[in-house]
Amino acid sequence: MDFLNIFTDYGTVVIISLIILSFVAGFIDAVVGGGGLIQIPALLISLPKTPLPTIFGTNKIAALAGTSISALQYSKRIKFNYKLLFSISICAGLASFLGAKVVSFINVNTLKPVILVVLILIAIYTFLKKDLGSVPTKNLSFDKQLIYGALIGIIVGFYDGFFGPGTGSFFVLGFVVILGFEFVQASAYSKVINCMTNISALLVFIKQGNYILELAIIMSVCNITGNVIGTRLALKKGNTFVRTIFLLIVTLMIFRYGYDLFIEK
Repeated sequence: MDFLNIFTDYGTVVIISLIILSFVAGFIDAVVGGGGLIQIPALLISLPKTPLPTIFGTNKIAALAGTSISALQYSKRIKFNYKLLFSISICAGLASFLGAKVVSFINVNTLKPVILVVLILIAIYTFLKKDLGSVPTKNLSFDKQLIYGALIGIIVGFYDGFFGPGTGSFFVLGFVVILGFEFVQASAYSKVINCMTNISALLVFIKQGNYILELAIIMSVCNITGNVIGTRLALKKGNTFVRTIFLLIVTLMIFRYGYDLFIEK
C-alpha cells in the first residue's frame, strides 16, 4: 500500500473532500444512522468511472470501522437484551449478504420512487409525533419483539446489502415505532446490527475484489473519529437531540431521492 500515491492517482482535492465528508458521515451515522447518505454520494462524485460494487465495497469498509467503534461506545452505556439483539443481527446479516449478492442484478433506480414515498411518510409521522422516541412507548412480549425485530432486520438488512444509504435511520425508526424503543436505545441497537449487515455485505464485496483499500483505510480513520464524537454527543444530549438529527437526515434523504428522480437525468 502506498498512501502517497493516491494523492497523485485521485487528486489532492478529491482525497481531502473524502476525508472531510467521511468524518461528517461518521458523526451523523453515530447519532441516528444515515452516514451513507453522505459517504456514498461523495465516492460516486469523486470516482465517477469506478464500478458501483467497488464504490459500495469501499464505503462498507469505512462504515464498518466507524460503526464498530460507535457500537462499542453505546454498549458501555445502554443495556441490551442480548437474545433480541443477536436474533435481529442474524436475520439482518443474512438478508444483507443476499442483498449484496444481487446488487449486480437489481436496478436501484426502479426502487427510488418507493423509497421516496416511504421517506416522506416517515418525515411527516416523526414531525407530528412530538413525543416519538422520547420514552419507551410499548411493552411488547419478548416473542413479539423477536418476530417484529426479525422482520425489521430482514427488510432493512436486505436494503443495506444492495444499496445502503439511510440503513441506520430505517433501523432506528423501526425500533422506535414498532418495538417502542426510545431514540437513544434504538440508535444503540441499530449500530450493533448495522455492524452485522456491513460485515455480511463486505464478505461478498471483498471476495469479488470490489474495494479500494488505500481509500477505505483513510476514510475509515475519519469515519471512526466522527463516530466517536457523534456517539458522545448522542449519549450526552439524549433523545431530543437524536430526534432532531433524525428528522434532518430523513429530510436530506428526501431531497436526495427527489433530485435523483426528477432533476438528474
